[in-house]
Amino acid sequence: MHRLTGPVPVYAGLVSGDGSRPARVDDIHERALAMPHATVEYGTGENPIYQVGGKSFIFFRNPRPDAVDPETGQRYQDVIVFWVGSEADKEALVRDQTSPFFTTAHFDGHPSVLLRASRIGELTLDELTEVIQDAWLARASARRARAWLDAHPPS
Repeated sequence: MHRLTGPVPVYAGLVSGDGSRPARVDDIHERALAMPHATVEYGTGENPIYQVGGKSFIFFRNPRPDAVDPETGQRYQDVIVFWVGSEADKEALVRDQTSPFFTTAHFDGHPSVLLRASRIGELTLDELTEVIQDAWLARASARRARAWLDAHPPS
């Protein structure tokens, strides 16, 4: 297993301060690793799995039979899983059929939502950042979550 250590990845410096710009996949890597105590492991196919305290909060999923293109039947190659805080949070993200977030029967009862990397640009950087922070908060210890929330009060 791998742990990221050392300097911030090169792409981190390329992210503009404009939170209204379309989100990119590189933003997930930068923002997930920016969260306190975040580490990255690599799963099958060297897919990144972002963790806090040994608990996954975001992972890049291998193609699976439950997430397929409805027209071709081909498995999606670009699914990213984000934990959420509650079933209500999940429902809020997947209810709107135009939303890039979705779920599958495989994830029924699981506190997470799915996002295809090919649709990430439908989110702004600010929206993606909020989803990443919420995923981290859903999996961080109560002590770590409280410390982060105290340092980042809602605006």
